[in-house]
Amino acid sequence: MPFYEFECPHGTVTEKLVKMGTTEIRCPKCRQRAKKIISLCTFHLKGGGWYADGYASSREKKIKNKSV
Repeated sequence: MPFYEFECPHGTVTEKLVKMGTTEIRCPKCRQRAKKIISLCTFHLKGGGWYADGYASSREKKIKNKSV
């Protein structure tokens, strides 16, 4: 089950672990319906790894061409 963010009419944002397909919950503060909102993505590629070290590198292509 994924975490989703919900916002009530008073502006309270709540993060909750719910089943996929859940569109609204009850706000824990005001008990009104809180609708699912789109939250910001926090995915970052940092340091070494597949993208930084090989996938986007033109150096890798030069090495492969020399060995052929």
